[in-house]
Amino acid sequence: MGNVRTRGIKVIARKLLSSYSDLFKPDFEYNKKLVAQLVNTRSKKVRNQIAGYITHLIRTQEKLKRSLETQSIETSQPPSGEA
Repeated sequence: MGNVRTRGIKVIARKLLSSYSDLFKPDFEYNKKLVAQLVNTRSKKVRNQIAGYITHLIRTQEKLKRSLETQSIETSQPPSGEA
C-alpha cells in the first residue's frame, strides 16, 4: 500500500483541478510538468504528490463516467427475451 497524502496536498490538488480542469489528463508525467509550471515549489516530492493525486482523481472520474455510461446503455436496451 502507498503512503497517505496530507491534507495540504489534497487541498492544492483540488484547487488546481477545479481551476484548470481542462488542462489535466490521466497521464502522470504530463500532469507533473503542468504542476511544475502552475505551482511554485522547490520540492520535487511535493510536486509529484500533487500530480499523483490529480492523476488519481481524473482516473477515478473517468472510471465513474464509463461505468455510468455502460449502466445507461444496459437500461436503455430492452431485454433480448422480450420483443
